[in-house]
Amino acid sequence: MNPPDLSGLIKSYDVRGVVGKDLTLDVARAIGAAFADAMVLPEGGETVVIGYDMRDSSPVLADAVTEGLTGRGVNVTRIGLCSTDGLYFASGKLDLPGIMITASHNPAEYNGMKMCRSRARAVGENTGLGLVRTLASRYLVDAPPAADAAGVAMERDMLADYAGFLRSLVPLENGRRLKVVVDAANAMGGYTVPAVLGTAAGLPELPLDIVPLYFELDGTFPHHEANPLEEENLRDLQAAVKEHGADIGLAFDGDADRCFVIDERGDIVRASAITCLVGLRETAREAATGRTAKVIYNLISSRAVPEQLSAAGAEPVRSKVGHSNIKAQMAEVNAVFGGEHSAHFYFRDFYYADSGMLAAMHVLAALGESDAPLSTLLATYDPYPASGEINSRVDSVPGALGRVRAAFSGEGVEVDDFDGLTFTHWGSAGELWWFNVRGSNTEPLLRLNVEAAERDVMERVRDRVLAVIREG
Repeated sequence: MNPPDLSGLIKSYDVRGVVGKDLTLDVARAIGAAFADAMVLPEGGETVVIGYDMRDSSPVLADAVTEGLTGRGVNVTRIGLCSTDGLYFASGKLDLPGIMITASHNPAEYNGMKMCRSRARAVGENTGLGLVRTLASRYLVDAPPAADAAGVAMERDMLADYAGFLRSLVPLENGRRLKVVVDAANAMGGYTVPAVLGTAAGLPELPLDIVPLYFELDGTFPHHEANPLEEENLRDLQAAVKEHGADIGLAFDGDADRCFVIDERGDIVRASAITCLVGLRETAREAATGRTAKVIYNLISSRAVPEQLSAAGAEPVRSKVGHSNIKAQMAEVNAVFGGEHSAHFYFRDFYYADSGMLAAMHVLAALGESDAPLSTLLATYDPYPASGEINSRVDSVPGALGRVRAAFSGEGVEVDDFDGLTFTHWGSAGELWWFNVRGSNTEPLLRLNVEAAERDVMERVRDRVLAVIREG
């Protein structure tokens, strides 16, 4: 019997598939055993920490992964319900590799896993996940070898430790009182926000009046999907911010490792503006100790990010898209902070891992320290009109990229292939614009992002690039 092909389930950075079809309990057990053999036992490890989100299938999948690990002689510390950054915290605090059972922002029928090495170090295709896929496929045909002694599983509650650690990084006690609407989308934000920003974990009250939207944990997502990248999933939050006269709105995705921000007018704040705000705060903190801050930004971020950071004395470092790329680069250069256009925000003091809650706390701290409304506070951080990410299905990604290169390579245009193709026309004269086109890792899609100094220029460049992409 040939080993099954798990490439559609175990992807470049994580595990994601339909429960009962792609991701069964047998597959979960095999992945647990494969993780033990690929990333735990070879490094002399003995224990793995496991957490899971609120989906109905998550506890039983966590049980199956636990069985796979313990069957290979690996112990398991189970921390129960948590956000993905809660799992990263546990991995860092306990110095253990970890597995988070979650499908993040995917619809209800999905589930999956995010994995890390000890101290929340990233795992990707070339850093262990490819071997996990190979071994798990093999173990579905031939059972993994039995360990001399089975591992044991124990339970440990780390929510209060997680909440206290985040508060130690960004104190909020002394800011002005803020009214904050939070849309948890019936997902893990409904579990972590009361602990971190409220008193549910036994911490003192903060000067925050939280207006909760959809805090009840329900993996069927009865109100809307837990995917704030889709603007329709922010409509309820935007309306509630205006209805309650709130200072700010926060939206978390399914596993609460990303946070999206709404200003007091109900407008969506671009993630690049949050990268500027947090990056400048961390730059100032580094400068106070005599150090030059290094801040990572991915190449889809607004041009304002490196401009603002450089002006403040930081050293901005450009990165490819993707959390494994950014986490590895942050550790390599000892960056204090990193931001992505997709609202993933990474912190050196949080084990170089991403945390939507920690990013939200930085925004709340900055707003609490200012008398200005959020829209005014962020105005200088978002000066350039942008298209947002636009996906186009194409017959051939290389063919479409070739057409774009031929159409836009010319005098005054710089082209680089650092991640996809980036075309930049941002000189001292003429129209100022740039765009990036990147192929999807898993589908015949081309992703386009355009930014310009003027809206009409951005729209004209956007429409022209889309016409070239879609002509094939």
